Amino acid sequence: MARPILYYVRHGETDWNLAGRLQGSHDPALNALGRRQAGVCADILRDLIKREGRSPLDYPYVASPLQRARQTAEIMRAALGLVPDDYNVDPRLREISFGEWEGLTFRDVRSRAPQALAARERNKWDFVPPGGESYAQVALRMREWYDALDGDTVVIAHGGTARALIAVLGIAPPAEAPSIDIGQGVVYRFADGSMSRYG
Repeated sequence: MARPILYYVRHGETDWNLAGRLQGSHDPALNALGRRQAGVCADILRDLIKREGRSPLDYPYVASPLQRARQTAEIMRAALGLVPDDYNVDPRLREISFGEWEGLTFRDVRSRAPQALAARERNKWDFVPPGGESYAQVALRMREWYDALDGDTVVIAHGGTARALIAVLGIAPPAEAPSIDIGQGVVYRFADGSMSRYG
């Protein structure tokens, strides 16, 4: 059986993104640029779906429970002519938790916990921030989520969950996946064991 095609969108920008703060499970809203990025993603997605000979109505939409992802989903759906809040929310799509580091920048972490940050740089996949999660742990819930999909899906979630999914799907090895840049205002298409970026 063919594996589902995913159209994956990282949420739009927040003020914490702009400041370089680790968000994780914290819940800042989109800023003005983030709202515009969501609209851009809708335009990109509309074009990609049209190339498949399909309609935005043909796909289920699922988002992380964090408001930056839900706001992105709702702006996108409204721009696509869909009912904004008629989508699923799955807690397995929440962002990787940085625990006690959330709200800090990496510069803050370097000044407070240089040895821990150095350990993370040596092995980002398995490193667990104090009170947080490793990418390896996130990959377990992303594997469970992916294996439960019924078909092609539009996903609105986070950079960390995308990196875990990249490893789960064998697109990049676990040692490399945490360092892959996941942009905002772009759409990723996961299909046939590869990932393509649009926008």
